[in-house]
Amino acid sequence: MAGDRTTPVVAMTIAGSDSGGGAGIQADLKVFAALGVYGTSAITAVTAQNTTGVTSVHQLPAAQVLAQIEAVRADLPVRAVKTGMLGTARIAGAVAALARAGELPNLVVDPVLVSTSGHRLGVVGAVERLLPYALVATPNRAEASALVGWPVRTVDEMARAAAELAAGGPRFVVVTGGDPDGTSTDPAAVDVVATADPPVDVVGTADGGWRLAGERLDTGNTHGTGCSFAAAVAARLALGDDVPAALAFAKEYVARALAGARHWRLGSGHGPIDHFGNYLKEAR
Repeated sequence: MAGDRTTPVVAMTIAGSDSGGGAGIQADLKVFAALGVYGTSAITAVTAQNTTGVTSVHQLPAAQVLAQIEAVRADLPVRAVKTGMLGTARIAGAVAALARAGELPNLVVDPVLVSTSGHRLGVVGAVERLLPYALVATPNRAEASALVGWPVRTVDEMARAAAELAAGGPRFVVVTGGDPDGTSTDPAAVDVVATADPPVDVVGTADGGWRLAGERLDTGNTHGTGCSFAAAVAARLALGDDVPAALAFAKEYVARALAGARHWRLGSGHGPIDHFGNYLKEAR
């Protein structure tokens, strides 16, 4: 594991701010902290949101986003980068230019296109500019559907979409989905299941793929699961894991975060997950 007890490794999140604290920059930084990684950030947009939905979005200029990234990179040894909500083609272009130049190590792209409540937060074209430079991409089924241009509902379709997206650039594509039969009501959930079947995420690469199966969990507190999964992958890459190990760890991390918050009553919509749980003590 990279780093030591006195100097943590550094990861960066490039994403939107969630005023409710359950997703986006706020969730990413909580994940980094829980996993013993020093988190830095570049904010792409400021949203007004809570557990019931997004009421407004203010995009930052691409130049300001780039300035944040460069300020961090000029002073801190970033080992992994996770992107979330990019919002505009200009922001995506600026980030993609850095990735193309090799300036964003261990890049994890969470292609945020819509919030849990259905509010559109990004555009497909913006995400597509960045995907060729990703080490890992983590679309949920709704996002994968938008990116490939056809409905992704079943596990077999998730595998087909992961392979198609992996052929376009990312070395690893994880299509997260929750209910494998397509009945999940939460498009941002990684693994929230209300059926008898276990939750399944599908990993695709240019050479094949595999499935990440989990335990069934019935909970309404799912806000920020997609952000948190991708952030956990980035954190573990920063700590020295290879991609398969990072994916397996992130899967378990989110499962435990969901379980830890299953009885919480925060807000009247999709509540947040328990980002910290026991990981402050156990994950180092």
